[in-house]
Amino acid sequence: MSGLPRSLLFACTRNAVRSPMAEALARRWLGSRTVIDSAGVKPGLLNPFAVAVMDEIDLDIRNHRARTFEDLAGCSFDMVVALSQSARLEAKACAAISTATVEYWDVADPTLNEGSREQRLFAFRSVRSELEARIRQRFPK
Repeated sequence: MSGLPRSLLFACTRNAVRSPMAEALARRWLGSRTVIDSAGVKPGLLNPFAVAVMDEIDLDIRNHRARTFEDLAGCSFDMVVALSQSARLEAKACAAISTATVEYWDVADPTLNEGSREQRLFAFRSVRSELEARIRQRFPK
């Protein structure tokens, strides 16, 4: 799919880090031109490090509640951007029964990084920057 989809879903494993970050970044970038949502393969809890690094750029994701593909009643989206391998498999299954286009962006899971608070924040900032760059490149204004 080239151009801007009418509806866009970002998906990751637990809808707790990468996909809510991508959802917020895409909403800021695309505004109301596209319906944007996020989901996970399994439900999870919003990660406080994700909240912190999004706060740094004035995006508040505190009210995000993790959802699954099932919570969103399937794949009624034009495009699904999978941000993890498990989400990629789920998105492909949905696309098989819908008209959704699936893209896979191999974005590292920052929760796998250990170390000091600053080291962990650095990992989350890196993911935030990567997502923002990919969104801006994939969906130019």
